[in-house]
Amino acid sequence: MRFLVDNALSPEVAARLLEAGHDAVHVRDYGLAAVIDEVIFDGAASEERVLISADTDFGALPAMRQSAQPSVILLRRVSERQPEVQAKLLLANLSEIEDDLVHGSIVVFGERSIRVRHLPI
Repeated sequence: MRFLVDNALSPEVAARLLEAGHDAVHVRDYGLAAVIDEVIFDGAASEERVLISADTDFGALPAMRQSAQPSVILLRRVSERQPEVQAKLLLANLSEIEDDLVHGSIVVFGERSIRVRHLPI
């Protein structure tokens, strides 16, 4: 899969996904660390990447725009964990949510649950 990791998460998350065979980049790789969320969201959509963030604003953007892409993964309350733990959590669950991500979804990783909301909202 193709991922764009937001600045709310460490570049290490992207590196771990890349090591696992995914096409993953961090917003810093594009020099987008200080841009507004809409620019990052649009970049993920134009490159057909799943956006990964701990910033809940990215959960609201697809609803406001009524868009089906890009899919968004939100790490809620797991953002305090180490990047390698976050990446491991993502990798352990990707096969379960891959179809949802391909078809357009917001996937929220909570402390003890994973919720999927299909797009558009």
